[in-house]
Amino acid sequence: MRGVWSFLIAGASLIAAAPPTSRAAEPEPVGVIFDTDICGDVDDVLALGMIHSLESRGACKLLAVTVSVDNPKAALFVDLVNTFYGRGRVPVGVVGEGGGAKEDGKYLPMVDQKDDGKPRYPHDLVDAPPATAVIRKALAARPDQSVVIAQVGFSTNLARLLDTPGDEFSPLTGVELVRAKVKFLSLMAGSFQPIDGNAHYIEYNVVKDIPSCAKLAEKWPTEMIWSGFEIGIAVPYPATSIERDYGYVEHHPLAEAYILYNPPPHNRPTWDLTSVLYAVQPDRGYFDVSGPVAVTIEKDGHSKFVEDPNGRSRYLILRDDSQKARVVEALVQLSSQPPDHREGARP
Repeated sequence: MRGVWSFLIAGASLIAAAPPTSRAAEPEPVGVIFDTDICGDVDDVLALGMIHSLESRGACKLLAVTVSVDNPKAALFVDLVNTFYGRGRVPVGVVGEGGGAKEDGKYLPMVDQKDDGKPRYPHDLVDAPPATAVIRKALAARPDQSVVIAQVGFSTNLARLLDTPGDEFSPLTGVELVRAKVKFLSLMAGSFQPIDGNAHYIEYNVVKDIPSCAKLAEKWPTEMIWSGFEIGIAVPYPATSIERDYGYVEHHPLAEAYILYNPPPHNRPTWDLTSVLYAVQPDRGYFDVSGPVAVTIEKDGHSKFVEDPNGRSRYLILRDDSQKARVVEALVQLSSQPPDHREGARP
């Protein structure tokens, strides 16, 4: 018996001394470009916070944020949020010459807020470059088919991107660069179910720049996943979360923006958050997805669609209450997750 034990101990020693087997390299997180009209509704703000939380979890890498609304404080606000989450170096681009839709914002004055003479929310962005240049630089630096774009505002920036020629970042045209680098476009736009019985609903993100959205629907060279107006209203953000889940700091930009926009007990629809959730985690079953369709943006801004086996578009579907509850829980947990500033945390 003693010989058996000696054999087992010797074997265990050999196993312990053996070098660990090399693990396969983890796949690089998907790169995300967030194109937003952050200014009016507060869902853009919650969606940006979600992206930062997803990056802290290793699910994505925020490559750039581009602003499609013409308001000089919008880009500063983006930098404010990025800085709060420890990523103040993320490139920010603006709609630039020719401008986009002009809007005021109830929460944008936060960029000037001070307490005891010091900024409540530090930020240091001075001059943001044009959005198309920021997007082209971000795409050119990434491997092929490694980027998703979440467009949750107007289509101005992405329509202009398609028209760009080769430049110092890439010899490819905008269409060629998108086709090479982008896996799919996740966009909050249009409607794919009747809204309050109206089958010809005109959705806000589309109608603010109809020609640009029509160009995307016709010419965008990758798959497009549309989160229609009906999705966001089906999963409203619970205002109780704003009151309970953000108190880990004295001042939180997401909670303050929500309150300035429309304070609790108002439950705000989660339009932009749903596009981000699908963009980063399309395989988690949060949504069902339609079959392929062809989408046409009509002259009045209506998003017309027909089934088409060759169509490049699909749209999100929420099939039942259990799926809706799961989406709301994910949105709340990701939006309210504290910034990860621990030593050694993912950059």
